[in-house]
Amino acid sequence: MPMAMMPDFTSKTIVVTGGAQGIGRGVVEYLLRRNASVVIADCDVEAGEELAASLKVPERLSFIPTDIGSEAEVRACIEHALSRYGWLDGLVNNAGIANSGRIPVTEVRLEDWERMIRINLTGAFLMVKHAASHLERRRGAIVNIASTRALQSEPHTEAYAASKGGLVALTHALAISFSHRIRVNAVLPGWIDVSGLRKTSQQFDPHLTEEDHRQHPAGRVGVPNDVAALVAYLLAEEAGFITGQSFVVDGGMSKKMIYVD
Repeated sequence: MPMAMMPDFTSKTIVVTGGAQGIGRGVVEYLLRRNASVVIADCDVEAGEELAASLKVPERLSFIPTDIGSEAEVRACIEHALSRYGWLDGLVNNAGIANSGRIPVTEVRLEDWERMIRINLTGAFLMVKHAASHLERRRGAIVNIASTRALQSEPHTEAYAASKGGLVALTHALAISFSHRIRVNAVLPGWIDVSGLRKTSQQFDPHLTEEDHRQHPAGRVGVPNDVAALVAYLLAEEAGFITGQSFVVDGGMSKKMIYVD
């Protein structure tokens, strides 16, 4: 899409959870380039403050430390956005955690299962709960960042798959509940290289191989901008006829048949 046709978010306020690093940071930077005012809600204070300082747009960027699993902190985040900018036009539920290791379901601790669900799924619910009335006033939009793991799995990833699958189901449920008032869609990323969008203390060389790229029908591993561009479109008025949908961004990997000799 030519730059002149890209969505413009001047006078729009968007909250991005987990926006200090990775895909979330890619979304934040993309929205800022499209003139949005952005509130980063992230539990990593070091990463959030570092990013806010590096982007040097204090009039359009605000960071508030937020544990999205805490209703009190979620409420404070939304109040902060409103007091800072006056209204809310969009919400990107990106914050989440991944599996720390592949553990058979018979050995998964209940507290680890519950933590995964609380952050990846309940956190999105809480953000919507407290943002919805404000989004309704602006006929705003919500984009939930799920994962291709909502559709396919590797062994011993039940908690993560369940949390992302729940986020996809939450997406279409919300879209129907908020019909005519808030559009709600989901983006399901595949392999996205976020090594360059981490805080300084955690940056690393991804060591991607030609084989890594070739196994994707699109010819390469994904980058955060691949996700951010779609998120921005789904937030924009140009996507006004799209709601309740889930969009896979994985370079075609989930459509590729794999045979083992």
